[in-house]
Amino acid sequence: MIMENNQNSDSPSNNLEQDSQSNVVDMMLGKNDEKVVDSEKMIQETQKRIWSSLKKGIEYDATVDRSDAYLRKHVHEKQSMVVMYVDLVGSTDITLTLPEEKVAIIISSFAQEMAYAVKHHGGFVLKFVGDAVIGYFVHQSSLIAADNAIGAAKSMIKIIEEGINPILNQYDYPDLFVKIGIDFGTNMIVRYGSDAEKSHVDLLGPAMNIAAKIQGKAKPQEILIGEDVYTRIHPSLQKEFSKKEWADDEWKYHSREDGELYPVYHHSN
Repeated sequence: MIMENNQNSDSPSNNLEQDSQSNVVDMMLGKNDEKVVDSEKMIQETQKRIWSSLKKGIEYDATVDRSDAYLRKHVHEKQSMVVMYVDLVGSTDITLTLPEEKVAIIISSFAQEMAYAVKHHGGFVLKFVGDAVIGYFVHQSSLIAADNAIGAAKSMIKIIEEGINPILNQYDYPDLFVKIGIDFGTNMIVRYGSDAEKSHVDLLGPAMNIAAKIQGKAKPQEILIGEDVYTRIHPSLQKEFSKKEWADDEWKYHSREDGELYPVYHHSN
């Protein structure tokens, strides 16, 4: 005999169970642990620091130190991580139109503001290379690391457009723009030398190379991500990206797994 279930599907116990299941799914997809950043506060803090830099030549905190400590702790290990390359566009125009001391302040301030965005979203700043910033995101869940990287990239665009450029415009300085490339993969933490405290530490791996290549194809104020990142970000974030369509020979890098052309996605602003 079949017993009829008289329990109301909308009962509090059922709703609690559904919410719990939803929370578990979101946690698995990286949503619950995604870094929450107060954008407006971040913009205000950025503008204060830029003002101070232009007026007083203020120096920033050493954001790379966190990365150095982390890498030394895990030297010789292979780790899966999301790698981000951020490159300043238009630095040549700045160099040609402003005194050297002002150029140094603007570029160093830009780099440090990008570094703060990485840090605020749970990432590490590997190093500064000229007017570029290289960061990485590691987490027990690669899904969360991917979400945090995207959050940092979006914050960078906002910082440039709403934080830095309005201040520069008041001095009649040129606008700044960035190109961002992000990829995911396994990297080796290496140390160049035997001194555990002083020898240079760095990251080596395919993800480092591909992220740099992806960034090189980005347009000003564009975020490009590899498929290995796209498949890990939360579905709500995936909706913000579209697959990049390349012209013949415009993109020639192939997947390490199937040999097919490695898909890249761009953020739809």
